[in-house]
Amino acid sequence: MAYKVDTIREKFPLLQQEDGAVYLDSAATTQKPLEVLQAIRDYYVNDNANIHRGSHLLARHAEGKVAQVRSQVQAFIHARTCEEIIFTSGTTDGLNMVAQTYGNTHLQEGDEVVVSVMEHHSNFLPWQRLCEAKKAHLRIVSLLPTGHIDLAELKKVLSPRTKIVAVSYASNVLGTVNPVQAICALAHEQGAVVVVDAAQAVAHLPIDVQALDCDFLAFSAHKAYGPTGIGVLYGKEHLLATMDPYKVGGGMIQRLSVNEAPLYETPPYRFEAGTPHIAGIIGLGATLHFLQSIGFENIRDHEAKLISYAHAELSQLPTLQWVGNLITEIGIMTFNFEGIHPLDIGLRLDAAHIAVRTGAFCAKPLMDYLQVQGAIRVSLGVYNTRRDIDQLIKTLKWIIGSSKS
Repeated sequence: MAYKVDTIREKFPLLQQEDGAVYLDSAATTQKPLEVLQAIRDYYVNDNANIHRGSHLLARHAEGKVAQVRSQVQAFIHARTCEEIIFTSGTTDGLNMVAQTYGNTHLQEGDEVVVSVMEHHSNFLPWQRLCEAKKAHLRIVSLLPTGHIDLAELKKVLSPRTKIVAVSYASNVLGTVNPVQAICALAHEQGAVVVVDAAQAVAHLPIDVQALDCDFLAFSAHKAYGPTGIGVLYGKEHLLATMDPYKVGGGMIQRLSVNEAPLYETPPYRFEAGTPHIAGIIGLGATLHFLQSIGFENIRDHEAKLISYAHAELSQLPTLQWVGNLITEIGIMTFNFEGIHPLDIGLRLDAAHIAVRTGAFCAKPLMDYLQVQGAIRVSLGVYNTRRDIDQLIKTLKWIIGSSKS
């Protein structure tokens, strides 16, 4: 179908408000379309009940909807079975789950975990903490000038001592997309498993976990036009079967008594203790439908045109300094202005009803690597237009001009 951005924008109630807000912070969280909001409301109005506990009609309805979304996710990321799909509270929860279950069991003193310098804190801190607890070694891989993980350096760092490789599919600062399939192949040659942070990729790229051959992959719905507080962890079925629960409680036990060790449910239920975010799961299902109705080819084409236009317009601004000095592969552009603190830029843009992100973006190792204390990040979504970019450029020109006077 033809991509009509104005028609898509009409689906987002927040973007229709009278203040004419320009939202350029989708890498932090995306806005939510009506079909997602309506799906959440419909659950609470028509089907509100707990799952895995009741035999009444409402409970069966709710449980059926959750099962349907699990099947949707399986198809969306091309997992082999539904049992490989675990609902989490988000990417951070999923990555911590892998570290504290698989990592805690399989990592021994003297082993190594490899991460890249570009990792978000959510894919850095769990491994750093695990290595400290296990007296293992955290190895850091640097980047190519293009902003991608250096595969040649990765190959040198990998060894039989490497047990886990944790990488971002796409950078939340540079907007680059890493060669995850090649990373997985190199890691598997050494017997290591690969954990992929797909938080920034899920709204921009089709994901095929079987083609990538990754062992674990995590993402959040709220980065892809869905609700906050819900995410997915994918894990290969044979690996999940070896892992103890991340947390314990209701809904994840087959047998329990005061005199016996518990017998846990099989995956994925083993890892979903307690009442899940049922409304969030249903909202996630609507989110996946929304993305598929547009089509990733259309999304990529729209983003590529908008990125090219924005990059060209921004590049003409005096004193602008690109962070990474490259053209992004997804809708993220990061930069500074000489002599003006990024927070000042952000506050003055906010006063003009333009939302961007400033700071270190929860990627302090990368900012240190790039020798940047903070920056300004513009991130695009399916609803952004040239008008948004024009308003941004007009306001930035005014900020730069007023800073000189």
